[in-house]
Amino acid sequence: MSLWRQLRRGLRVLTRRTEADQELADEVQHYVDLTTADYVARGLEPAAARRAAQLEVGNMTAVREHVRSYGWENAVWMLLADLRFALRRLRANPGFTVVSVLTLALGIGATTAIFSAVNPILLASLPYPNAERLVLVADRGADGGPRDATFGTYGELRVRSRSFQSLAAVDRWQSSLTATSEPERLQGQRVSESYFRTLGVTPAVGRDFDSDDDRVGGPRVVILSDRLLQRRFGGDRSLVGRRIMLDDDEYLVIGVMPPRFSNVIAPSADIWAPLQEQATAEFNSREWGHHYRIVGRLQRASSAARASGEIRMIARAPLPEFPRPMWANMSDGMLVQPLQDAIATDAKPMLFAICGAVLVLLAIVCVNVTNLLVARGAQRRGEFAMRIALGAGRGRLVQQVLTETVVLALVGGLLGLEVAAIGVRALIALSPAGLPRVDAMGLNGPVFAFALVVTTLIGLTMGLVPALGATRAGLHDDLQQSSRRTAGGRGIARSALVVTEVALALVLLVGAGLLMRSLQRLFAVAPGFNAPHLLTMQVIEPGHAYHSDTARARYYEQALESVSHVPGVISAAVTSQLPLSDDLDGYGYEFQSTPSVKPGEDGSALRYVVTPGYFATMGIPLRRGRLFDESDVRGGPEAILISESLARRKFGDQNPIGQRVRFGPETASDRPWDVVVGVVGDVKQESLAFGQTAAFYVPMGRWWWVDNVQSLVVRTSGDPAAMAPSVKRAVWSVDANQPIERIVTMDALIAKTASQRRFALVIIETFAFAALLLAALGIYGVLAGRVTERTREIGVRSALGATRGNILGLIVRQGMSLTLLGVLIGLVGAMAATRGIMTLLFGVSRLDPITYIGVVALLAGVAMIACWLPAWRAARVDPAITLRAE
Repeated sequence: MSLWRQLRRGLRVLTRRTEADQELADEVQHYVDLTTADYVARGLEPAAARRAAQLEVGNMTAVREHVRSYGWENAVWMLLADLRFALRRLRANPGFTVVSVLTLALGIGATTAIFSAVNPILLASLPYPNAERLVLVADRGADGGPRDATFGTYGELRVRSRSFQSLAAVDRWQSSLTATSEPERLQGQRVSESYFRTLGVTPAVGRDFDSDDDRVGGPRVVILSDRLLQRRFGGDRSLVGRRIMLDDDEYLVIGVMPPRFSNVIAPSADIWAPLQEQATAEFNSREWGHHYRIVGRLQRASSAARASGEIRMIARAPLPEFPRPMWANMSDGMLVQPLQDAIATDAKPMLFAICGAVLVLLAIVCVNVTNLLVARGAQRRGEFAMRIALGAGRGRLVQQVLTETVVLALVGGLLGLEVAAIGVRALIALSPAGLPRVDAMGLNGPVFAFALVVTTLIGLTMGLVPALGATRAGLHDDLQQSSRRTAGGRGIARSALVVTEVALALVLLVGAGLLMRSLQRLFAVAPGFNAPHLLTMQVIEPGHAYHSDTARARYYEQALESVSHVPGVISAAVTSQLPLSDDLDGYGYEFQSTPSVKPGEDGSALRYVVTPGYFATMGIPLRRGRLFDESDVRGGPEAILISESLARRKFGDQNPIGQRVRFGPETASDRPWDVVVGVVGDVKQESLAFGQTAAFYVPMGRWWWVDNVQSLVVRTSGDPAAMAPSVKRAVWSVDANQPIERIVTMDALIAKTASQRRFALVIIETFAFAALLLAALGIYGVLAGRVTERTREIGVRSALGATRGNILGLIVRQGMSLTLLGVLIGLVGAMAATRGIMTLLFGVSRLDPITYIGVVALLAGVAMIACWLPAWRAARVDPAITLRAE
């Protein structure tokens, strides 16, 4: 029979079953009639001939079933029958179904939600054409890690390298949108004209940058994101070709990026302008500062390793037409990383830790539901035995049980999608700053496919133990359903599952405990200032309202004066960069006492341009010498303060007061030496977890320029967050046209520095709590089942004189024995598993004994409660009633 005829025949049988059955019966009957006629032709009487034909054909029902079994439609029919039976079974046991489905929904939903976050960051290709050819090129820092490059390095690589189809340089840029109802500070990027072509994207409306836009002194043009267009301009695409005001300058809008454009290097960027940098700039210009990121698209035949080798060769063979300063000589080599790896590097440890946690939780969920299935299987021993006795094959029983568990998992998976949707929203809301591709998180096709595969695998895995158990038990014993041997075997299986649950729960609890201890240690680190009651905000002078440094400094002084009169303000100050705020501005330096060390050879130091009250407001202690006063601002000698760590590194125990130093972009010039007048305490600038960094403090007005973006710090007598509106009004009383951004308390900034650890902690803590609850339920379920099975034995023990205390001790000992075994196994697992979160730990060993002891005590306490309830029920068994029932 052809494949097409088989398919048609099968579909007809499935859709018109009654008619097909009748045709099959008629066909078999016709064969019997033919056989009967043949026997009659041989000389038998009709009755004898029919009997002989029926003996030859055999049981008619068996023949029809045998014929049906040859068609593919039979497998489908059996599957549908199994599905109907499975649904009936689930409906007949609502308690078991609800508990199992909810448990599975928790595990599948959590796993799916985590996958929705992991997939776009680690697995899915970046949303660019041939994204595998995109790389990030960076200088190699002193610690071996990537460091932003200089524009000069970009210019040399663009000319000399052959591994790249195109290269682009990117710099951070903030601009203020003015001449609107309310000024707004926009996050953006200045990019070389090849940036979007390197990524392989083009504006949805308008045009891309060209070489004329990117020349020095070129036109002021910008490209907007669709997000900004929708938010500030009502989605009006006719804005292209019109001008907007940025920093009091007119910019021509030449394009709008597509709505689905994802800028993975700077996801918050909403506006782009050409770099317009000079490739042959002097060494003391900003073009030679380390603040450019270089994106490259490799040639088709090239690779990151080959490009890295080529850059290494270029670094070893400098050319006169590409002079390099000492700090950008490429002597330490350069890093060429696939773009996807580069953006995910920081998030990988956290994501791997969360993935490990969710897999452990999923395993606990599977074990818990399997435990329920095994208990339910014990109640169905008679059913299985009866079916075997009636001729059902063991393979048929396995198929039926697996169908039931897969259906159970699918129902749990459907509900799990709702849990996943909630989880995705929570992940997006809780995601730490800097987590890449947050905009790509969500329930989409790959996530649904993942959920379906996981759900099916869970259903098959969970069904294996009860399916094999259903076919392995003794027929006679199961029919009686009273065999001690059989019950004992299933009891061992359930006990093993509980031990597994306890062990896995302990692994999760240890991970959560270590992260919690790490956060405690991290927040115990002294930041170098007094954070409570500190309010901070960025005060921005974006344009030409204050065209000179003197006018700009006067504006900040007036704003500071106005803020100082706000009720509740104790003191206020201004600084060019705020600790723990992502500000990072450093320059090379040269001490007169060590002339052999040239500027920049001793590294760089952070630059803080501050008003005199900065140290008192921040609570930064003075170690030696004096602080700034008004004479340092208005004139007098060039005074400078240095940090404690810099003083210790350069001068040891000697007094650095009076030392002369050049610091800044013109350290090699004939600029007069600054004089160190004081040493102040170290301040954590990048993160609480990072080591100390050398720092210089310069009075405002004594630096080369007055920054147009300053951070205002205000110490208040009450709640600093509540003071924010009053302080803003005070600043705007001087000039209401200047934007104020990043309003945040210092306590919140400190908390933000540990956002990745906190994010991982919240998720792993949630999983650990769920695991602890499931483990307790598992222990309770096993003991409750055993109490039921041993009711007669307990009654006999009571009748023979056993006290309630004896019965309680017996049951509790059994439960705690399982817990102890699980704890021992879990300790070994935790010691191995915690290697995966080592990079997230701070100040705590992964074998921290306090954490392990605390977790074991917690688990033991919860297990004791889970044991006590069935033990208490067992102790109340009335021996008279029990023995009469027997």
